[in-house]
This record gives sequence, C-alpha cells and structure tokens, in this order.
Amino acid sequence: MVIKQRKRVHDSCKLLPFRWTSGDGETARGEANVTDISTPKGLAVLGAGKMGGILIEAFLKHGLIAPERVFATVRQTSSERRSISSAQITLGTDNRAAAKNADVILICLKPLAVGAVLDEIRPELNDQKLVISIAAAVPTEYMEKRAGGNVPVLRAMPNTPSMVGEGITAICKGKHATAKHLELARKLFDAVGKTVVVDEKHMDAVTGLSGSGPAFLYIILESLAEGGVKMGLSRELATLLAAQTMLGAAKVVLETGHHPALLKDTVTTPAGCTIDGILELEEGKLRVTLIKAVVKASQRAKELLFSDKES
Repeated sequence: MVIKQRKRVHDSCKLLPFRWTSGDGETARGEANVTDISTPKGLAVLGAGKMGGILIEAFLKHGLIAPERVFATVRQTSSERRSISSAQITLGTDNRAAAKNADVILICLKPLAVGAVLDEIRPELNDQKLVISIAAAVPTEYMEKRAGGNVPVLRAMPNTPSMVGEGITAICKGKHATAKHLELARKLFDAVGKTVVVDEKHMDAVTGLSGSGPAFLYIILESLAEGGVKMGLSRELATLLAAQTMLGAAKVVLETGHHPALLKDTVTTPAGCTIDGILELEEGKLRVTLIKAVVKASQRAKELLFSDKES
C-alpha cells in the first residue's frame, strides 16, 4: 500500500509502517498533453448537499475558485439550496449545464446515483475535464466506463470533520488521471484538512475507518461523558472534558508520531486509576468491538454498488 500525506506530520513519526513524503509518487508519463490545471477554471458540484456544501464553502474561503465559477446542482428547492445560498454561486438542477461550464466536476452523490448522472453529463465530458467522485464504493473503472473516452477520474473519500477544517481525505486515481490531476485534487481537499493518496484497493477500508470512524468516536465520546455524569459532573462539563481529552489525545499521536500503545503506557501508572479503567475496557471487549466495527463498515462499502453491476 502506498500512502502519502499532504500536510506535515512530525519527523519522528513511528506510528505507521510507511514513510510520510511530500511527493505524490506518480510518474509524469503522458502529462505533456495535459493542460494547466493548477486551479480549476470552472467547478461543477453535482449534489451540493451536506458534504458538497462544506466543500464549496471551504474552496471559496481559501480562494481556490471565484464564486461565479462554481456551478452547483441540487435535486430540488430545499434546505440544501438555502444552506449554500449565501455563497453567491450558480445553483440549479441541471447537471449537464453545470458540467458544460466546468473543467473540474465534483460528484457528491449516493453511490447508486453516480452511474445515471455520468450518463447524463457524458456529452459534456472529454480528456481535458477532471471528474472527482466522493461517492463510497464506486470504482474508477466503473466511472471511466460510464464517462467514456479517456476522461480522467479520481475517487476521494473525505469525512465529516471537514466541516471544521479537520477532515482527512483519501484520494486514488483512475487509469487516465495523472500526477497533475492528483495534485489539483489534493490542493482542493487540503482546504478541509489533510489529504492522503492511496491505492484504490484500499478505498473501502478508508471508508470503514475514516469515513465511518467519526460516528464510532462520537459514541465513545458520549460514553465517556456519561461516565462523568454518573460520577456527579454536569453534562456540559463532562462533555467538554471528554471532547477536549479526545482532541488532545489525537493531537499527541499526530504531533509526536508515537504509537498509541506507547502513549497509553505513559498515562498508566502501576496500581493506579487508569489500569483499573483499562481492565474494564478489556473485559468489555472494546478493542475487538471497534476492530469489528471498522471491518463491518468496510465490508458494507464493498457491497454498496453490487445492485448496479449489470448497468
């Protein structure tokens, strides 16, 4: 597995069995004919719902594209439309019209809707346009087939902490995409947090871990807060303590690069309070339950497109 992170992690990182690098590791083969795509001249966001709206707001905030060059679509007039109305972008329901005006097309739809939308916009696609899909489980090969020609395609999997600029987005490329396309995608998704480039075979695991992971962590956070309430803390204080503790622990892992097991040991003193708590966690099988949660979510990601196999 080849994974590379866009934003810097402490040089002493010992957490993961791969090396963080600043390059994307891609060859320059075939790039002589690729136009300058360092920034999108026009961006279509097909399905400007929750995540689509988050991405649009971040792109505009970081000056990656002007509002008048963003062409977003929603299914109908709804709360989705109101949520991004302040961005002064072009917002409508015509996917093909949006794609026609853009050189980067961001598909923010449910997996089973991707094929139909690609069929719809296919007349507007060519090898000078980049298609990026954030739909879980939809392979680049499938999208290339529906797009036709040599249309460059990328898959991306951002997660919901992107709404506060602390997301993590995994990206992989199809056979027609180049290192320049990857660089553009990384530049865009850097606006909502960190980015990593992975082999496509690992995207379902990414979905199960970082895509679904925030929900698992919210359950843990809520449970820690409930423990505080049980011991007499106010709910507001208990939630604050639990949330800041989780945030701080994650930051220590990222900035020191130390393995979580080593960091756990630094908190756990002999015959102290923490080891008793850890014993309860082990007896409750928290560790294996979390592992199974990631495995199950990853397996589900593999199944999402099964019903569209014959399309």
